[in-house]
Amino acid sequence: MRKLLAELIGTFSLVLFGCGAAVISGISVTGPSGIGLLGISFAFGLAVVVMAYAIGGISGCHINPAITISMLVAGKIKAGEAVQYIIGQLTGAVLASGVLYLIQKGSPGFIMGEWALGSNGWGEGYLGGYNMTSAFITEAVLTFLFLIVIFGTTSKWGNGTMAGLAIGLTLVLIHLVAIPVTGTSVNPARSFGPAVFAQGKALTQLWLFIVAPIVGGIAAALVWKGLFETKEE
Repeated sequence: MRKLLAELIGTFSLVLFGCGAAVISGISVTGPSGIGLLGISFAFGLAVVVMAYAIGGISGCHINPAITISMLVAGKIKAGEAVQYIIGQLTGAVLASGVLYLIQKGSPGFIMGEWALGSNGWGEGYLGGYNMTSAFITEAVLTFLFLIVIFGTTSKWGNGTMAGLAIGLTLVLIHLVAIPVTGTSVNPARSFGPAVFAQGKALTQLWLFIVAPIVGGIAAALVWKGLFETKEE
């Protein structure tokens, strides 16, 4: 239960800080006003950094079902534990999105759009207008690289005290590339929470932000376990 609660709090913080920065302070990722693409990228990355040091010692700070499933495939955690982690992550994401919705309701002229509350998406009308293929490739490949960094920094070759910072900075880099394409997910829970409230296209396109990150995460687990961990042993 401690781990479930830690993952809930960690994912709640990631979604509230990250999506909150995009929705409340971002204004436009391409426009001159607000914190812009760089600011939003750092909001997500720094949220991971602070949570890594806050709850890392309790749960490992996955705060992402793709990471949890990847760790399960790599044999780092057990199935029952993975289920608890994912329940905590999804619950935290929904609660954070609910809080963000309540905050946004107080904004003059607020309207729930197709991709409200920082929802992920693709296609015409969404940021760069990239198609589904581009969105899937972006999410799968960047999640793969994200997990390789996580496996590496938390292995015996990595520096455990700096792992949280390295992982958070990697997420910053990922956002710098992916925001115009998909708004950046690489995390099914981060996509699930806002989509529950936004409905519309955010909900119909949610499948991609579940499938692609999990595919990337599983691929990373297989590569790490097959090519690196064997040598490590």
